[in-house]
Amino acid sequence: MLNRNAFARSRSVVLALLGIGALAFAGEAKAAPQDQLFPFILPLPVQPYQGYQHEQQQPIVQAYAPTEDAGSTYELPPRLRRQIVSYASHEAPGTVIIDTPNTYLYYVLGGGRAIRYGIGVGRDGFTWSGTQSITKKAEWPDWTPPPEMIRRQPYLPRQMAGGPGNPLGARAMYLGGTEYRIHGTNAPATIGTHVSSGCIRLTNEDVTDLYSRVNVGAKVIVLPMEQRRADLGSASR
Repeated sequence: MLNRNAFARSRSVVLALLGIGALAFAGEAKAAPQDQLFPFILPLPVQPYQGYQHEQQQPIVQAYAPTEDAGSTYELPPRLRRQIVSYASHEAPGTVIIDTPNTYLYYVLGGGRAIRYGIGVGRDGFTWSGTQSITKKAEWPDWTPPPEMIRRQPYLPRQMAGGPGNPLGARAMYLGGTEYRIHGTNAPATIGTHVSSGCIRLTNEDVTDLYSRVNVGAKVIVLPMEQRRADLGSASR
């Protein structure tokens, strides 16, 4: 009987100790973080709220480099566009008249009409006047700046092969024994301005059209800067 009573008392003590241990473990579990109790469970990363995705997207900006032929997209003002106009003149058909102050070139058709082109002319101090003739024609001409121009602008190339980047443009018509030419340009925005060293420039499209009409030997009249014609030419219907 004594042994049975002792065993019962020992069993009661063990159960009581286990109960106390369980309560202590539960208390620690409430205070301990989850990752300390179960280190093999990795918590998910917490991402800060960034709003809806479409609110965070930035617009994509695509830059385009200009093409080599970008100058051809320039649009001339209406008055400088090639057109047939009424033009009273006693000159023979095929004559070219340069209206320097108004930046027009007239190709005389006869019958009181002419084709009018917008042009760029010499800047202040570089205009000239007189009568010359076409002595030579060239397609995509080479450019050799004259010595006078080199002295004024030493940085210029001594010679440049013909092509889209050449200042003489697509065509050139040489005037007598002078250094002046009627030629195209790779800077169409200069049409209608006084910017050259005395040459007459047209857009490449217009100079190509004029080139197809003008013959070697054709007469070219360059009006002085001070002479402003009353009959500037009105559009012909």
